[in-house]
Amino acid sequence: MNQRASLLTGSVLGLLGVALGAFGAHALKGMLSASGRLDTYELAVRYEFYHAFALLAVGILQHHLSSRYLKTSALLFLAGTVLFSGSLYVLCLSGWTGIAMVTPFGGVLLIFGWLFLAVAVFTGKK
Repeated sequence: MNQRASLLTGSVLGLLGVALGAFGAHALKGMLSASGRLDTYELAVRYEFYHAFALLAVGILQHHLSSRYLKTSALLFLAGTVLFSGSLYVLCLSGWTGIAMVTPFGGVLLIFGWLFLAVAVFTGKK
């Protein structure tokens, strides 16, 4: 993922994080509380925000460092967020517990995104 795509994706994830967080806090709060999924929904929003900021940081770093690891890190952050937060949103909104099998794969991708970011910073050249 190039610099522009990283920054755009981080911005969109941030936008969606605000929108989904507000929707959950207002329109869905009763349903999420009744189903015992409010904490799960909040976790999904929180991780989406963390990785929106991570993608913005990667985009800024791509201006300063030339590293294929940054591109990979951005892709891993995006895929991990979609799988991790996305599966939690589906679980909360549908009650389908089978989707929870996807969540750990998203978490692993997020971990690798941070690993690739660290390698990029460690090995990157201007």
